[in-house]
Amino acid sequence: MNDQELEGKWNQVKGKFKQKYGNVTDEDTTYSEGKFDEMLGRLQEKTGKSKEQLKDEIDKL
Repeated sequence: MNDQELEGKWNQVKGKFKQKYGNVTDEDTTYSEGKFDEMLGRLQEKTGKSKEQLKDEIDKL
């Protein structure tokens, strides 16, 4: 899955992601155009997972 596909899917899965990781906030999951990598960086800090791990997890949701 490429970044554009992830960006499009993100709106569908961010609620599930916040449920799974209780310390992830609305601010952490807010996507601004062109800032998807920045958002993934915030999620990396909160979850302790790599970008690839996060992308794989998002892809599976």
